[in-house]
Amino acid sequence: MSTGEATTRRGAEILLAAYQAYRTALAGLTDAAAGHFARRDWAAARRDAVERLVIYRQNLDTAIAALTEQFGEAVRLRQTWGGLKAAFRPLAAAEVDTEIAETFFNSATRRVFSTVGIDPEIEFVSRAAPLAAVGPDEDGTACRRFPASGGLEALLGEILAGYRPGCGYEDAARDAALGAAALAEALAGATVHEAELVRAPFHRGQAAYLVGRLRGPGLRQPLVLALTNPDGRARLDAVLTAEDDVSIVFSFTRSYFFVDAGRTAELVRFLRAIMPRKPVGELYNSLGFNKHGKTELYRALLRHLETTDARFDIARGERGMVMAVFDLAGFDSVFKIIRDRFDPPKSTTRAEVMGKYRLVFEHDRAGRLVDAQEFEHLVFARERFTPALLAELAAKCAGTVRITDDTVHFDHLYTERRLTPLDVWLREASPEAARAAVLDFGQALRDLAATDIFPGDLLLKNFGVTRHHRVVFYDYDELSRVRDCVFRDLPEAETDEEEMAGEAWFYVDERDIFPEEFIRFFGIPPALRAPFLDAHRDLLRADFWRSLQEDHRRGVHYDIRPYPDSLRLHPR
Repeated sequence: MSTGEATTRRGAEILLAAYQAYRTALAGLTDAAAGHFARRDWAAARRDAVERLVIYRQNLDTAIAALTEQFGEAVRLRQTWGGLKAAFRPLAAAEVDTEIAETFFNSATRRVFSTVGIDPEIEFVSRAAPLAAVGPDEDGTACRRFPASGGLEALLGEILAGYRPGCGYEDAARDAALGAAALAEALAGATVHEAELVRAPFHRGQAAYLVGRLRGPGLRQPLVLALTNPDGRARLDAVLTAEDDVSIVFSFTRSYFFVDAGRTAELVRFLRAIMPRKPVGELYNSLGFNKHGKTELYRALLRHLETTDARFDIARGERGMVMAVFDLAGFDSVFKIIRDRFDPPKSTTRAEVMGKYRLVFEHDRAGRLVDAQEFEHLVFARERFTPALLAELAAKCAGTVRITDDTVHFDHLYTERRLTPLDVWLREASPEAARAAVLDFGQALRDLAATDIFPGDLLLKNFGVTRHHRVVFYDYDELSRVRDCVFRDLPEAETDEEEMAGEAWFYVDERDIFPEEFIRFFGIPPALRAPFLDAHRDLLRADFWRSLQEDHRRGVHYDIRPYPDSLRLHPR
């Protein structure tokens, strides 16, 4: 082996060692999650959820520094990275998760080169179709099987015994009986031969989930058992069997899971079998591999562009004051670019907006904040954009979007799952669906507040409705922590002049918020105001918000469950 080959080999080993250090650190946090659940140490669970998000970057920084020392100025030569890619390929192939190791390599190249688009000479590129779901007769080493020959109650009892948490159960026999009754009702007489469950539990927040499916003659039914620990001993809190309910547990509006289940690609294939409409990228995200999830999203976008003549166009809904938003027919994402200048009364800055997106990325999204993927240096053919969108980008985003005769180059953008804006939904939905959405809008505000988030801009256009008819928030430029706000009661006017004044006759600080005025700003249609106020009038009281502030300052951790109370085995 020549000196150059040895140096290149050493560089590939540096990258592999950094990747392995990242995976080791992630495994340590994953192992700790079970202990946090058993001890009810929710503060530690939250700290680890944030720590998990930074260890990738930390180990990538270590690798880049070591490579710079190894290669000197040559670290910035494409020839160097072409050799590193060739040397890294067999090393990555020996890893359990080859695709994630290759994404780590790509992250390093993009850190050095700020690559525009993709560069197959120095990046690992795949246009392959998404991972196929595990077939109905495949075992899958990520799973274990439980026969149901003794009936549903015995089946659940065996499953709970097989996944016994460190704190033990409050009453496993009771929960097996309750769960079996709920399961029998959901199955409506279908015969179950066995349950097939992922070998490791999924931990997130204050819950653990046992994830799998039921199998029988003509039966392939999702099965998720939600475990909670309200008082120091675990209990079975819910049995979920509907695809939609399971999909919400794995939603893009929730924080990532901690789970150790062997080869990630195999686990993703199994999850696709029970959630076939869930994109592969979102499943990788939900398992905590958000960088590879972003890679899968980008590859899915390229495949879509290759198989359709659809063009990027301005997204539905009102134009934003801070973001230009566009989408692509048939592709279930929107693309958001920060505008060069913000229309009044917006006074925030680009850096502040990006800071709000980082806050959401690290925060407990609680089912009410949309996960956003951040991209840099993307380029597409100009012909794939409508004239209206090109004009919008040229007029509003010229600082970060370069339009040539042939291409459109984005320095920076965010992608989010496509949603129907709430104001549009209310105009188009049936009266029953509109009423349900308005009530869930109020619940969304409660859930956000319980996790220390105040949306800031409360207009309905800043909220969206998912395909599961859940209301979520997606406009982050005025978002803040509840604890940082000042919630005030409206002073009572003492004179006729004060009462008739067109503007506030009392001092108002920029951080002051008057909840009594919320109903004026929501924009809820008049016919829907009464049901909203019947259910959520306390949102218009300052003392409601001040009480939550005190809870957050005392370290209270609220549990926002991803399923309705109607599915709980132990109702409050």
